[in-house]
Amino acid sequence: MSGAVSSRLPSYALFAALLACAGLPIYIHAPKFYVDEYGVSLTALAAVLFGLRLLDVVQDPLLGRLSEKLRHHRGLAVGLGRAVIAVAMLGLFAVEPMTPPVLWFGIMLTLVFSAYSFLTICFYAQGVAKADRLAGNGHLRLARWRETGALLGVCVASVAPVALGMVMDAPFAGFAVGFAVLAVASALAMRGEWLSVDVPASTGFGTVLRDPLARRLLLIALLNAAPVAVSSTLFLFYVESALEAPGFEGPLLLIFFLSAAGAAPVWGMLAEKHGTQPVLLSAMVLAIFAFGGAMFLGAGDQWWFALVCVASGAAMGADLTLLPALFATRMAEISPSAAEGFGLWSFVSKFTLALAAAVLLPALEGAGYAGGMQGPQPEEAVNLLRLLYAGVPCLLKLAAIVMLWRTKLDRSV
Repeated sequence: MSGAVSSRLPSYALFAALLACAGLPIYIHAPKFYVDEYGVSLTALAAVLFGLRLLDVVQDPLLGRLSEKLRHHRGLAVGLGRAVIAVAMLGLFAVEPMTPPVLWFGIMLTLVFSAYSFLTICFYAQGVAKADRLAGNGHLRLARWRETGALLGVCVASVAPVALGMVMDAPFAGFAVGFAVLAVASALAMRGEWLSVDVPASTGFGTVLRDPLARRLLLIALLNAAPVAVSSTLFLFYVESALEAPGFEGPLLLIFFLSAAGAAPVWGMLAEKHGTQPVLLSAMVLAIFAFGGAMFLGAGDQWWFALVCVASGAAMGADLTLLPALFATRMAEISPSAAEGFGLWSFVSKFTLALAAAVLLPALEGAGYAGGMQGPQPEEAVNLLRLLYAGVPCLLKLAAIVMLWRTKLDRSV
């Protein structure tokens, strides 16, 4: 039976790629697209992004509960969620705003993020049940397929608008259409999979929040996701203004995410052999060295920054593979349905992205940084950009290292 189950793991990678295209790349592309295309201010965009995360304070846990209630109809629920996210992506990038641009931005992102949250919760909850039926450490095996697929999806989504811009006049519209096609392909790949395992009844939020290890893993996830949120929010601005290398954004993003995708299965295999905790700690230390190097780069240093992208991308591959596997393993022990637990996990992951945008973008604008401005930016603004992009992630990652190092985990994990 385990062989039959494992034969469906590539479909999990494809669905993870779909979700990944609607996650991190949206924070990379959407704000800059609305600044350049419609002249929306950075502060206004930051307010919208942070407001959406305040909605998630209530929404994501409730979506976890909804996923649990619909566990016997999960295939239909996921199908509806997939349709919503595809239509909203088209509205965000392929449709001229039917309201003031900042309002349209908020409406479309509300639909994208709400559907993204619900689909992510369903997907990871289903993964917990599936992993329990895989041979060996099923959570790490599934995580390798799932997170590698997600990282490849991020790779494609991050560079697609840049690549499409070379062959068409509306690259972001092309990206949105491609996303809709991927949604259909993932539906076909996962057909019947949502009903292939029996999902146990919920044990509620209380079980997760009362468990000291689950709470600690959620806090580590918050601290550890924050550096990725910071660097993702500022990546395009850093390349354009700190490195003064416009046109290199696409190749550098591709290097970053391909490094993450290539490293993810390697980290998973190392974790199976040496334990998840020491391997994850090693990856976090690597991330600090990588981000620290970016502090000292300036105009024309894009080739040095490519090395930073290789190292920091490889480190992120461990973050996105091993931490969810740790949390999934704990959920299998204390809350087998996992839907509500991953509702909390989804909130933590997205909150860091919005908090980064809400704090960093207004700070840059206050220092005189003007997105889409022709010519050089003020020196003070560029120095602040460099500090925020590279220095802040180092401090946050260090805090995550200390907390993980002091966390007692089963040696078999």
